[in-house]
Amino acid sequence: MTDIARINRLLPDQVKGVSLHDALAFPSEVDLWVRAVFVASVDGAGTIAGHVGKLGNDIDRQLFALNRALADVILVGAGTARTEVYGPAEDDPQWRHLRENRSPTAPMAVVSHSLDLDFSAPLFTEDPDSAPTILITCADAPAQARAQASEVAEVIVAGRSSVDLSAAIAELRSRGFARIVCEGGPQLFADLLEVGGVDELCLTRSPRLVAGTETTILRGGQFDPPVELELESLFGTDDGFLYLLYRPAG
Repeated sequence: MTDIARINRLLPDQVKGVSLHDALAFPSEVDLWVRAVFVASVDGAGTIAGHVGKLGNDIDRQLFALNRALADVILVGAGTARTEVYGPAEDDPQWRHLRENRSPTAPMAVVSHSLDLDFSAPLFTEDPDSAPTILITCADAPAQARAQASEVAEVIVAGRSSVDLSAAIAELRSRGFARIVCEGGPQLFADLLEVGGVDELCLTRSPRLVAGTETTILRGGQFDPPVELELESLFGTDDGFLYLLYRPAG
């Protein structure tokens, strides 16, 4: 088992050697909390060669697994699920104690209007009975695809011509999922911000410059006005990586 990483808190006050869990635990007093989790280079790239993995370090990978262990449900856009070849969340021995009295892993909840997904993929065929995959779509999704989806996943219909994310979050909460971790992609993150559906951004800043035409952590129309964020806490490690928790201002 990998030793649990420790990171140094730089803000709001300086503390050395804080465990990842103590640094990034969800607030305990809230009834619903949506945390978006991303990694980005210094110049803002959210991927390298179209994928996220090469941006992070070992601590970022532990942080990713920690957020999954903390989550009641893991929210992801269909494009990211396809690109990153998603399967069910893995039972991570390092964080297993955080899931006491819950299923061993959190279920995946995939957001898709078109339901253009491979229903024979492990995401649907290898999901455990304790955490079945959820598909979130809209009423105008293709009927045949909805019928296929219902055979391999729990289907939530939220919205008519497009997915109503506010309604989708409410449906997840009604099923007992109070702590929601959104792993992207950039369009889903932008859409959630548009409806005020993000309580916190957990961002790893990778000390790399990528350039090129890589995607960023957001995609879509420009926010007018921009979404203002407040820095809740800042952590760092000797290898130059920074780990930030932001909350929408106000």
